[in-house]
Amino acid sequence: MHRLLGICSAVVFVMSLLAGGCATDQTKPTVERSNLVTVTSTVEAIDLGTRMVTLKGPKGDLVTFRVDERAKNLPQVKVGDQVVAKYYESIAVRMAQAGEPLATETSGVTSAKPGEMPAGVAARQVTFTASVEAIDKATPSITLKGPEGNVVTFRVLDRKNLEKVKVGDKLAITYTEALAISVEKAEK
Repeated sequence: MHRLLGICSAVVFVMSLLAGGCATDQTKPTVERSNLVTVTSTVEAIDLGTRMVTLKGPKGDLVTFRVDERAKNLPQVKVGDQVVAKYYESIAVRMAQAGEPLATETSGVTSAKPGEMPAGVAARQVTFTASVEAIDKATPSITLKGPEGNVVTFRVLDRKNLEKVKVGDKLAITYTEALAISVEKAEK
């Protein structure tokens, strides 16, 4: 449950950063934001014995790390190959429905089949309900109480969002993140 508390706190923090996009033509607040970041690096060195791989990033920075034993297809990776990492995150905030669970989490992981170039996807989605404890339209900010009783105050980017909620309302917050990594053969 401590892990869920940490996740909820992080999600609420992200919500506070993104909470500027409330649709003004709706009677119920809905905030939705998403972001996709793609980074391509080049394999500079690889030691299959120690499973150490050095990648060169787009700005020329070098990063060396050990690849976990679960990555079965490491022998297919060669110097010069491209490693493409895509990180996606989104957050959605809406009015909670009566009887909605306080918190849920789902996740999944998949990887390339043996013999294929290394690739994998990991995804996680957390949904939790927070109650509105206080609203400060002057700042503007909102104070939320999470499912484990943690109370946090956040600055709201768009004041108009505060007009659509009142103290005592319950918000359902869904945070989704996914990471996809693939190795592509070097261009000749």
